Amino acid sequence: MASKQWSGNYACREVRCPKLNMPANGGFKCTDGSYFNSRCQFFCSPGYTLTGDHSATCQSSRTWSGGNSVCNDVDPPVIKCPNVKEKTAEPGKLTAKVTWDTPEGKDAADGILTDVILKGKPPGSYFPEGNHKLSYTVFDRAENKATCRFNVRVRVRRCTPLSVPDNGWMKCDSAGDNYGATCEFRCLGGYDLKGSAARVCQFNMEWSGLETSCTPMNINVGVRSAAALLDQFYEKRRLLIISAPSAANHYYRFQMTNLQHAQCGLDLRHVTVIELVGVYPAQIGRIRHRLIAPGLALQLRLLLQLSQNSFSMVLLDKQGVDKQRYTFPITAAEIFTTIDTIPLRTEEAVLQKEAGQSC
Repeated sequence: MASKQWSGNYACREVRCPKLNMPANGGFKCTDGSYFNSRCQFFCSPGYTLTGDHSATCQSSRTWSGGNSVCNDVDPPVIKCPNVKEKTAEPGKLTAKVTWDTPEGKDAADGILTDVILKGKPPGSYFPEGNHKLSYTVFDRAENKATCRFNVRVRVRRCTPLSVPDNGWMKCDSAGDNYGATCEFRCLGGYDLKGSAARVCQFNMEWSGLETSCTPMNINVGVRSAAALLDQFYEKRRLLIISAPSAANHYYRFQMTNLQHAQCGLDLRHVTVIELVGVYPAQIGRIRHRLIAPGLALQLRLLLQLSQNSFSMVLLDKQGVDKQRYTFPITAAEIFTTIDTIPLRTEEAVLQKEAGQSC
């Protein structure tokens, strides 16, 4: 101007942008703070991934170019399942108790994660025989998931299954062939048990004792006393002893005819019939097809107080106890009714039913 002065007022101001918003779980680093042309680089904390703008620059308009940046947790956690060794069931059992330490999850963003989800039985449970698949799952706060899987294997040591002996039966506890299982054997009346009456499945998966069999009972009719003859049947057979003055006796013939049609029922109830027929010294005894000497037959009559002059019968249980006496013929059904009330016979009937033995 003519006054040698400039018209107007002016001043230079430094261009600055507003403060940047720091992304959650992250940050930024700038070349010159919030000043013009400063470039800020965004970053995220470990375990987080940057999405959006990776950088922003302060412009002359005092605004940032970009800056919409977010740190997201997209990395899944890590979990390691336990290594459980194979377990063996204890003696007599088909299960095993299995324990392990519950694992923890680890996440780069959230650290240690103890809230894990188990699919399957918890540690300390009893597992049956076989292979069982289990898994653990863990989530971080961003709902990222990790899963690990492991197996629990339970072994039951087993022996080769035993067979039921012919003319006998077998009763086993537990599963019948597992370690610790016991199998007991019994023979039908008229058969002797050979070998072991009970066998146990051992740890080496071999059976204890000797192989079991049932062999026909060998009755020695050549003994010298009636007591020695009866002792052979002790705890093995019941005895039905029939005495008659002659084979022509009407009661005797009726009784024997009735029993001939009931042989299966007699065998099922372990009954042996002993016949004492005639008057001394012409008397004779018989056990099925085996003859008893007259002197031994006389001893039996005297021991059991059976008359040789009239028809009579006596039923002895397996302990040699006099259970019932008869002075006239009766039906086989009546004899069976008397025997079936004996407690031991009740147990025998249950075992026979389980073994499928019937007439």
